[in-house]
Amino acid sequence: MLKQGYGRIVNIASMAGKEGNPNASYSASKAGLIGLTKSLGKELATKNILVNAVMPAAAKTEIFDSMSQQHVDYMLSKIPMNRFLLPEEATSLILWLSSEDCAFSTGSVFDLSGGRATY
Repeated sequence: MLKQGYGRIVNIASMAGKEGNPNASYSASKAGLIGLTKSLGKELATKNILVNAVMPAAAKTEIFDSMSQQHVDYMLSKIPMNRFLLPEEATSLILWLSSEDCAFSTGSVFDLSGGRATY
């Protein structure tokens, strides 16, 4: 990317990196990824390499099949829109962040939480 003078990096973080959850190692790794995104965004800002992250809440995927209904209900209770993220909704944002159309966002963390954001 440095050699060609252009690049887009999109990291996939998690709301767990911002809020924490009972799985400390997962939450810590996602918090580290958020910090890396912010730091690299600044380091590469003048090199036409943009670094951003997407921070999704729970997405409706096949992994739900292996979870108890109680756990799925608990995750859903945390989302104000009262539904899970659809994979194609995340894809749309990731594609834009990866494109030339994204020309002035770097070091940003985009919330895909259905209103769950806490500050």
